[in-house]
Amino acid sequence: MVDPSQEQKVRTVIEHNTFFFKPVREVEEADEKNVAVLVDSLLSLRQKVALYGCREDVFVEHLQSNPSGLDSLLAITGFSAESLKRLLTFAKMVDDSTLNALLCRDLWKDAEPHREWSFDEIRALLKRNKAFAEGIVRLFFRGKQVPILQKFLPLFEFNKLGVHKLQFSEEALIDTVARYRLKGTLKASKGSNPERVIEQCLQAQGLKFERGKLPKVRRTLDFIIPNKKSPKLVIECSYVVTTSSGMGDKAKTEQEVREDLQRHYKDVLFWGFVDGIGWFVRRKDLERIVSAFDDVFTFADEEIQRFRQRLCDVFK
Repeated sequence: MVDPSQEQKVRTVIEHNTFFFKPVREVEEADEKNVAVLVDSLLSLRQKVALYGCREDVFVEHLQSNPSGLDSLLAITGFSAESLKRLLTFAKMVDDSTLNALLCRDLWKDAEPHREWSFDEIRALLKRNKAFAEGIVRLFFRGKQVPILQKFLPLFEFNKLGVHKLQFSEEALIDTVARYRLKGTLKASKGSNPERVIEQCLQAQGLKFERGKLPKVRRTLDFIIPNKKSPKLVIECSYVVTTSSGMGDKAKTEQEVREDLQRHYKDVLFWGFVDGIGWFVRRKDLERIVSAFDDVFTFADEEIQRFRQRLCDVFK
């Protein structure tokens, strides 16, 4: 059989394009059923709040008795399952006394996984451990009062906490809908991009930079300073807020860049910005990636200051 020509392959995609991927009928029906179940759970919770008031015990009961209780809590607040998993992992890592007390953590911390939480593990523990359910509810009712959350949670996520979100008021629900709509847009904006912080530091020092590839370096680089023709410093950035197997690949990539730079650009410095709870949790991958760099920084204020000072030392 003769392989199709380039023109035939292009025509196949154009003439037989499905435009939007449509799941098989059974999958679509299952999805619609899941939506209906969540809607029923939300309506049930709203009725309980109307009858008994917006009280913590009402939400604890719903979390433990309703299979979609946790999904309902996340839906009305706009808090994602990923954010909840990260926050519980954060609580374990920082071991802050005030946050521990809020979460009733002493009454369930023996059940914590040795790695990052999965959503199924959270669901299962909610059903069998009332203290855990109480801790999750208290997080959403009172989380805004906890100093360490005020310090570390982005304002966009922090404002999803608070009793106003749990009262089913029209204003709070509209706020949740607006946050759902804007989350991806804000995340993609320059001001929310960690690389933008590096750009600002370089610009403040009057340093020019380029992005892209250097000859004989296998990977695309985040920052080449001052330019590709005469590189003196290469900076890579990796801010990871959720763990994944891709972190091992990222570490391997940076080690490959290191090898190429040492082979072909011996005098070029190689720095890395490595930050986020993902790297905090995946220690072996963290050790691998930092071994690739001459120096490593985070986006903490004191680290940004150190980065600026190092730039001054290198580019006197």
